[in-house]
Amino acid sequence: AFLPAFVYSLKVSPLIEKVSDHKDFKKLLRTRNNILVLYSKSAAAAESSLRLLSSVAQEVKGRGTISWIDCGDTESRKLCKKMKVNPNSKEKGVELLHYKDGAFHTEYNRAVTLKSMVAFLKDPEGAPLWEEDPEAKDVVHVDSEKELRRLLKKEDRPLLMMFYAPWCGVCKRMMPSYQQAATELKGKYVLAGMNVYSSEFERIKEEYNVRGYPTICYFEKGKFLFHFENYGATAADIAEWLKNPQAPQPQAPEIPWSDEENVVYHLTDDDFDKFIKDHSSVLVMFHAPWCGHCKKMKPEYEKAAEFLHVASDSPGVLAAVDATVNKALAERYHISGFPTLKYFKDGEEKYTLPHLRTKKKIIDWLLNPEAPPPPEPAWEEKQTSVIHLAGEDFRESLKKKKHTLVMFYAPWCPHCKNAIPHFTTAAEVFKEDRKIAYAAVDCAKEQNHDLCKQEGVDGYPTFNYYNYGKFVEKYSGERGESGFTTFMRTLRERDHERVGKKKDEL
Repeated sequence: AFLPAFVYSLKVSPLIEKVSDHKDFKKLLRTRNNILVLYSKSAAAAESSLRLLSSVAQEVKGRGTISWIDCGDTESRKLCKKMKVNPNSKEKGVELLHYKDGAFHTEYNRAVTLKSMVAFLKDPEGAPLWEEDPEAKDVVHVDSEKELRRLLKKEDRPLLMMFYAPWCGVCKRMMPSYQQAATELKGKYVLAGMNVYSSEFERIKEEYNVRGYPTICYFEKGKFLFHFENYGATAADIAEWLKNPQAPQPQAPEIPWSDEENVVYHLTDDDFDKFIKDHSSVLVMFHAPWCGHCKKMKPEYEKAAEFLHVASDSPGVLAAVDATVNKALAERYHISGFPTLKYFKDGEEKYTLPHLRTKKKIIDWLLNPEAPPPPEPAWEEKQTSVIHLAGEDFRESLKKKKHTLVMFYAPWCPHCKNAIPHFTTAAEVFKEDRKIAYAAVDCAKEQNHDLCKQEGVDGYPTFNYYNYGKFVEKYSGERGESGFTTFMRTLRERDHERVGKKKDEL
């Protein structure tokens, strides 16, 4: 399309697609699935927006498209009318609208900055960046390792740095208190924030021992002293702590369940077989000390054990095994998630039970022990288009595909369970494309532990994108079917564009 002369002097990116015809615009919507359109009342009104959008277009090349419609010229006016857009009514004479998967999605009403617009186009459904919150204006927002080093070098005031991930719930809950503290302590202390979720920040995470989010580090004159670990803190708590910063107190080790006062029988690799032989009806809970579901179930299990202990005609006994200590038993009974309940009758394993989480359910079931409904088959046992990989064949399998999105998961993880059906459907959409794969790795399996660690998995699910087996980036988009398919479709569109350009050059 013809661009006005001043546009060339502006150095507007050739990546910005100027459209004036309705058919051309419909074609654009049909062939691109992530488009930000600048409507302007005139070419002059678009000037400053086009300057910024040129940089945005460069940053999102291959992931999103920037288009410009000048409603001031005769032909485009008809198009603007058809699209029911009137930038004349806007204060600056411009309007930014986003189109997704061929249809209008939303008006762009976030910060008009390079960083915010790029973040929006990389994840149009995602939450705004922390610095877009006007309440967070006194938090120093750091974007790069270079900026972090510069800040630590020049800042003489005591500094608190929150390393966070945009999706982290604990971070989001803490941010309001943190930004309030930043405002109240302004001038005396510096409170900063840095999103280090991306793999480009591995060195920083290693240096400051970022093992989870948020990790908050305290610095004096650029020197890291210790971590601040009160994630439930109010602004007043943060201010109080900064008056006298202290290293976190080592927590008293948790007392193992087997050492607590209770009537559950705690079994080990050594005495398990004898106990099962000596008791005709035994329910065994395989647990792990760190498991939240186990901790929640523990009081109910203990109450049921007490009831059975005093009952004159008890239908059985309750036992427990710490599967992280008694590894031979965990392996023998294929324990891969916690808690796992198994029922033993006359010395033999009879059933694995899914849902007996309360005292009543445990006792009712023991009074009438019957086979539970068959368990849902594991993801990898189902017929799907997802490729399930293990440590030894991981890299070789990926090398065969141009684009692979890998989901690292654990079968017990609720977020993984939510994402699995969407990921599976996305794999189905691309099953005919031989260059694309959607793959999964079960990190709960021992054989995959090293692999998951090596691929930077520090939470579930983690999605990594690989190009011919080479890690490119962590996927942080939407975890629904449209997020997974849009990501892959964009990559394929980029491939086709390159092929088209090569043909044009020939």
